[in-house]
Amino acid sequence: MVTEYDGDHLDFQGGKFTGPFTAKAEYREHAPAPSALDALPARAVGFTGRDAELRALLDAFDPSDSDSDSGAAPEAVVVAAVSGLGGIGKTALAVQAGHEACAKGWFPGGVLFLDLHGYDDEPVTAEQALEALLRALGTEPEHIPARADERAALYRSTLANRARERGPVLVLADNASSPTQVRSLLPGGDTGHRLLVTSRDRLPQLGARLVALDELTPEEAYDLLDRALRIAHPTDSRIADDPESVTTLATLCGHLPLALQIAAALLVVDRDKPVGEFAAELAESRDRLDHLDDGERSVRAAFDLSYKRLPPEQALVLRLLALAPGPDASNEVVAALVGTDTPPVRALEALARAHLVERGSGRRRWRLHDLVRVFGVGVVAGDMGLAEEGEEARRRVLDFYYSRADAADDWLRWFPGKPVPGRFGGRGEALGWLDGERVGLVEAVGWGERERFADMAWRLTTCLGEYLGWRRYFDVRVGVGRAGLKAAGRAGEGESEASAWDHLGLALRGAGRVVEAVEAHTAARDLHQGSGDRRGEASAWNNLGLALRQVGRVVEAVEAHTAARDLHQGSGDRHREAGAWNNLGLALREADRVAEAVEAHTAARDLYQAAGDRHREAGAWGNLGVALREADRVAEAVEAHGKALEGYREFEDWYRTGQILHNLAFIHKAADRSAEARACWLQAADAYTQAGDTAKADQARTWADEQQ
Repeated sequence: MVTEYDGDHLDFQGGKFTGPFTAKAEYREHAPAPSALDALPARAVGFTGRDAELRALLDAFDPSDSDSDSGAAPEAVVVAAVSGLGGIGKTALAVQAGHEACAKGWFPGGVLFLDLHGYDDEPVTAEQALEALLRALGTEPEHIPARADERAALYRSTLANRARERGPVLVLADNASSPTQVRSLLPGGDTGHRLLVTSRDRLPQLGARLVALDELTPEEAYDLLDRALRIAHPTDSRIADDPESVTTLATLCGHLPLALQIAAALLVVDRDKPVGEFAAELAESRDRLDHLDDGERSVRAAFDLSYKRLPPEQALVLRLLALAPGPDASNEVVAALVGTDTPPVRALEALARAHLVERGSGRRRWRLHDLVRVFGVGVVAGDMGLAEEGEEARRRVLDFYYSRADAADDWLRWFPGKPVPGRFGGRGEALGWLDGERVGLVEAVGWGERERFADMAWRLTTCLGEYLGWRRYFDVRVGVGRAGLKAAGRAGEGESEASAWDHLGLALRGAGRVVEAVEAHTAARDLHQGSGDRRGEASAWNNLGLALRQVGRVVEAVEAHTAARDLHQGSGDRHREAGAWNNLGLALREADRVAEAVEAHTAARDLYQAAGDRHREAGAWGNLGVALREADRVAEAVEAHGKALEGYREFEDWYRTGQILHNLAFIHKAADRSAEARACWLQAADAYTQAGDTAKADQARTWADEQQ
């Protein structure tokens, strides 16, 4: 089937040809040649935004660009290529640019528009495209050669004649899938003609001015929805009446123009539906793409055209990347997903050129547009074989995350004298990896809701507590702790469940939820006692003591820490015994047993020194300094705080550095040494700032100002 549009261009999509064929569009003397607007489709209704991209295209079209003041020779032909994800609005932008350029009188020779159907099952070939363009330019059928190279030569010659007779022509080749489809359409010579191509691929091979489209901004998405509804019904104020729901709806649509247009169409049809209700339906849907279909347009269908053209390796990478935890994935996570020893970089780069994959937060990280992710998940879920492939990919990611997080956790707990962990180059590198993967790690823990992943998800939670506490992600740590407890229960291991309760208690205490922490540590203690795990019981007693002290049950806290100390002494675990002594000292000080507290912190310090644990030794020095100050041994307290400061700075533990400086400032203030106190508070403010605690930094500066 051949469709003719006002005599200006032809669409050969679906045509059946068994050999060379001819077609033409005639320009008779009694009828005017097509004007600049004759071959362009109508502008997209409600077109909004894209100011920078539109300006870039008009700059490429502008004939005055050839009047360069630089003395450099201008390009004879300017080619512009608009690329982007399916549904991103490439054609709408190209048509808008064409209309504006024509309005400026830049293309008096006419505009030729051709849909190449590049992502359909039967794309228009270069030969077919040249046939259509030659006919639209008025070439008689008998003069159109059979060979592609001869057609291209005649096409360039005809365009050159048209430039001399009527002026430059704009050729808009829409929906190209490869350079081969387009290369023969390039005009020749310095004629002022312009070729504008749209494609889901970047097509850098054309030497074109590349304009890549991203999703709309929130403001542009709002304008698109508002215009669409008010064009249909001028009094429709649903967008203006509920901007919060509009923001939610735009986010759920991924700020993708096609998705937003479909959402607008559905709202236009159902005028009684509030925007908030539609957004809620979309959010609660198991597959958003099912809702983003208005019967004529479909986001899923747009993506499916691109997916079906992918080579098998790229299709595999795309659908499995959709399963990755977190907003983006590193090369290593992608390799784990697809089950290869090395990252599939070439496939990822090819997908990026096709706008199906985007660069993530770093150079070696990758992300998917939100709706492409939904599409990929749907592809996996919709086929039993692919569903099992997806489960195996998730298992590989959990295995990878556990091995790396376990190694990173070893570095956070390492101190001289212990074996050096085998992975990562040091504590800083381990922290950097955890920082980069934090969101993905936390999301992967959630996979433990399913029994087949429960055991590995629980193990992963045990590697994250120290890090999350170190970075002060207290609420996140609570969420991880609860997920770990559920996973341990599903794994069916009593010892794991006891440890999970203890981990949860630590997280709750860090978040200031100490009553719940007492309950969690009590559950852990009872489970460890029941299983005869003395080491686990000792740790639970120690952690329970910390929570009891914070809720004011000081006497019970002393008893709990004493029990922990005795159990660790009995097992010969001197490092854990040091922790019990340190915490016992805190409880004794709150019980006004200051002399005993000094002895306890001294014992802790000595044991940590013997073990070579510099970071925890710094903590013992700091606690000893507080106890010495309360015992009126001020000079010794200052010395102890100085030792603590050295240790914390060595580990770049800026929050605790701020705490020690704060304590020193109070000692100086009490001794009427205002200058020294002010200096310490200013240093404390800097340390808190580095730790990310702006509230404490501001408070420290306030106290510093009071010393002037």
